[in-house]
Amino acid sequence: MDIRNLEYFIEVARHKSFSKAAEVIHISQPGISKAIKELEAQWGVVLFYRNAKNIELTDSGEVILKQAQQIVSAFHNITVQLDGLTKMQVGKIHIGLPPITAVTSFSRMLSAFRNEYLNIHVHLYEFGPKKIEAAIQDGLLDIGIFTPAEQDEHYEKIWFERDPHDIIMHPKHWLAQYDVLDYEKLTNEQFIIYNNEYRLHDLIISRCQQAGFTPKIMLETSQRDLITQMVADDLGIALLPRKICKSLDARMLTFTTPCRPTIIFKFGFGIEKGAISFSRSS
Repeated sequence: MDIRNLEYFIEVARHKSFSKAAEVIHISQPGISKAIKELEAQWGVVLFYRNAKNIELTDSGEVILKQAQQIVSAFHNITVQLDGLTKMQVGKIHIGLPPITAVTSFSRMLSAFRNEYLNIHVHLYEFGPKKIEAAIQDGLLDIGIFTPAEQDEHYEKIWFERDPHDIIMHPKHWLAQYDVLDYEKLTNEQFIIYNNEYRLHDLIISRCQQAGFTPKIMLETSQRDLITQMVADDLGIALLPRKICKSLDARMLTFTTPCRPTIIFKFGFGIEKGAISFSRSS
């Protein structure tokens, strides 16, 4: 069924005239008559009583008119909503954030986005980065902060921030005397690190192995507060984003910079299979 035929039918019923309806919608009168005949043939009913002076809806026409108005209204409503989505004026965006992330720039950008697009509803979800990446690939999330594999070609990335990781420790820890640390000095230390939901877990282990040792892991967790509390209690050391390190209470914790190979993150905007995503890579 052609939606235009229903629109022509509604106009004829409104003006009670084929000629007036044709004039209003700027088509020929034969075009209007053809549309009405097609509808009558489709439903097997007569829509109008015709006489020399005017036309009137039949009982069948009255019934069909009410339905036609609802159908046309719904059709135009769908068109408007889709047009709004296309122009990014209305809709929903689902964003995945890992529990341990320094996302100051992302937060500012999200605030600016919400101020610009008041009718777009942003939904935030907290998952481990690997689950975030999988959810983006499955179309369950639109945006995510995560660490793609080194040679991952699924994401077109546009970077907007760098954020290195520093080593945090108790202020009286013997390593606190150093402004810069070689990874070799961490050989006998107890590590409190991201759990294996994070590729950072693998990267930290890899960096240590490059320095000639496998780290002694006391705890793997996704809880930043637990990481900092255990380090503050001098139970081990940890690596956290520099922005987080700078916000820590210096009376409880101190931090220092590891020598190369270090872990530096670049936060960026990317697109994966047509879906918007925020990605992060070392």
